[in-house]
Amino acid sequence: MAKRDYYDVLGVSKNADADEIKKAYRKLAIKYHPDKNPDDHTAEDKFKEAAEAYETLSNPEKRQRYNQFGHAGTQQGFGGGGGMNMEDIFSQFGDVFGGGGSPFDSFFGGSQSRSSGGRRVNRGTNLRIKVKLTLEEIANGVEKKVKVNKQISCNTCNGTGAKDKSSFQTCKTCNGQGAVRRVTNTILGQMQTTGTCPACNGEGSTISSKCNSCQGEGIVRGEETITINIPAGVSEGMQLSMSGKGNAATRGGVAGDLIILIEETPHETLKREGINVIYDLHISFIDAALGTSIEVPTIDGKARIKLEPGTQGGKILRLKGKGIPEVNAYNRGDQLIQINIWTPKTLNNEERELLEKLKLSDNFKPNPSKFEKSFFDRMKEYFE
Repeated sequence: MAKRDYYDVLGVSKNADADEIKKAYRKLAIKYHPDKNPDDHTAEDKFKEAAEAYETLSNPEKRQRYNQFGHAGTQQGFGGGGGMNMEDIFSQFGDVFGGGGSPFDSFFGGSQSRSSGGRRVNRGTNLRIKVKLTLEEIANGVEKKVKVNKQISCNTCNGTGAKDKSSFQTCKTCNGQGAVRRVTNTILGQMQTTGTCPACNGEGSTISSKCNSCQGEGIVRGEETITINIPAGVSEGMQLSMSGKGNAATRGGVAGDLIILIEETPHETLKREGINVIYDLHISFIDAALGTSIEVPTIDGKARIKLEPGTQGGKILRLKGKGIPEVNAYNRGDQLIQINIWTPKTLNNEERELLEKLKLSDNFKPNPSKFEKSFFDRMKEYFE
């Protein structure tokens, strides 16, 4: 399903200032908070959607990219994070509500802290792969299925790392909280700090009997086929991100992201210049003088163009809309065709005599005042 416009999600205009955006998000966060709407998946989706919109629009740089490129601007290649999970969402509550976590921690009892001092969530590492694309795939967008060798969740224990359910035991050091409090005597008096529990490493539980397949890690080495939808208009070196498709985390934690680096495969005859495509057309001076109709390659197949009699070398023709589309935009570049006059290197006697006769004609004597503009001058005029 296509993502909704972030401004529509928050119910603000595109000219809304930071305070309006924060106020709109705060209202939606309270309305759709999971603690207020237990087991309501629709409310949870709206809660996540609002958080994702706020995460982008509250950041000036991300907002600028979003205004220019739309949702594609939030992807990894544009500096985005490629998605949010619930921990990311709750981690930003301190900025919006002025506290260390969700306002519902106090309203509903706060049995499990979502702040940094609470139970730790394991995170998998990000994974980077390269995907090669042809010019045609770049122009039209493409769906790629790639096999990725990575850390996956253990099927034997379903990623828990335990031999069975009875193997889990509440950590006695932190009583399942994942954090311990320490009191230190200083010259200023007693200071209390909260840190990750060293006994359970912040997980809140320990395992008495580990899974034999993964030795208690919850992850094993494996292969996964991942479908990647690449939008039209991407370019060499751009990075896309798929949230949660990287390496799996130990003991059922949050998987890392899959970072996709785009590589362009050179085309046999076409050359990309930004959103435009360049093609060098070589014709004989006879066709240039008499005019002709000729087929040229394009991204979408063959196209027939007409050359007027007297076509000069260096002339540039344009096929409108035959270039590369901009990412997440309606604009599409053009195909520029540069005319090159091909001169034969060897002539037989009959050809030489014929050309010697033509050489005497005034029409075959160069006239600089009638020459076409240079290729560089035409390119400069085109882009201006």
